[in-house]
Amino acid sequence: MTTMATQPFWRGFNDATPADAPGHPLPFALVGTTETVIGHGERAVLPQGPLETLGARTARFFEEQAEGPDLLLGAVPFAREASAHLVQPRQVMRIQGRFDPHDVLELSAVRDRAPQSAGRCVIAGEPDADGYARSVDAGLEVIASSAGALRKIVLSRSLVVAAEHSFDLRALFARLAGDTSITTFATPLPERNGASRTLIGATPELLVEKRGLRVLSHPLAGSAPRRADTGDDEASAKALMASDKDHREHALVVEAILDTLAPFCRDLSTPEGTCLRATASLWHLGTRIEGRLKDAAISSADIVAALHPTPAVCGEPRAKAAAAIDRLEGYDRDFYAGAVGWCNAAGDGRWSVSIRCAEISGRTARLYAGAGIVPGSDPASETNETSVKFKAMLAALGIAEPGRGEGDMAI
Repeated sequence: MTTMATQPFWRGFNDATPADAPGHPLPFALVGTTETVIGHGERAVLPQGPLETLGARTARFFEEQAEGPDLLLGAVPFAREASAHLVQPRQVMRIQGRFDPHDVLELSAVRDRAPQSAGRCVIAGEPDADGYARSVDAGLEVIASSAGALRKIVLSRSLVVAAEHSFDLRALFARLAGDTSITTFATPLPERNGASRTLIGATPELLVEKRGLRVLSHPLAGSAPRRADTGDDEASAKALMASDKDHREHALVVEAILDTLAPFCRDLSTPEGTCLRATASLWHLGTRIEGRLKDAAISSADIVAALHPTPAVCGEPRAKAAAAIDRLEGYDRDFYAGAVGWCNAAGDGRWSVSIRCAEISGRTARLYAGAGIVPGSDPASETNETSVKFKAMLAALGIAEPGRGEGDMAI
């Protein structure tokens, strides 16, 4: 179902709170380069279950739901045994192409102003930079001692930001959407301890898109920082393309996705090979994967269940890497490094990897960033990579990193 409107179509919902007020909840929003999807309200919720049953549960849901939009929207968590949070919205708007988030999210009042201040903030690393570097060292030891059985681990760390006032979610979303090379997303999460939660971020990575028989994936792995100086920026990109370590890390991701998609597909290829992919803050190695399915009845939910989590956010092989992550990270990723997107009754859908994101609940924001660890990884470099990945979200929140200069990003 597609709704077109000259003004935000959910005007009138939650009238007790001004739509541009700090802390006012966001609807589901996915603003990408090829498509914009906005869903408001909650008509029904997909029954819970592990990821392996996602395809069957979504198919059953659409068979039983005779009314309402033909769409489920939401997020898939990192852990395969945890349940996705997918809802059928009361109203939905889908637009082909990128759409100005100010227009679809009632942001006219914040178009030309900075987000309202969250006041004084306290930032705590979980772990801090030194602790993360030690976990990278430990990860390298696990890989070395595996005798080749474990080839890659993706280790993440978190920043917890405690603010004086609630965060301005709509203005935060608008600032993140200023980078038109990425997909900006916001999705409500299940309440925790009676408090609402929103996962909000700006991801460059497509897990899978399925339209009829056509299937796409665009994994990224291997990164380098963008530089303000044109010459330095070009040198950073060239160094990434020449990096054996980053190409090995990237190849593990591409091979795993190709191997997973192959049984579903009649044709499968990487027509452009591995190329540089640029966002406002980072260069990435990326490979566009295109395929033609054997059967149009295969749903995007089936493919998500097969692919996730890829070696780009977990490691290779998946089960061994996930077990190492549980031992080394020390916290629950929850919906970070999962997937956010939509699917419909025809099985079509689009799912992006939920990275470069934060979980926000009132005055608290938990930010996440990770790096791929393979033989040859350097703990200091990997720590710096995670800090570079924090920059876009911290800047959008209007928070400066304490005691930091460019090139020395550890918090």
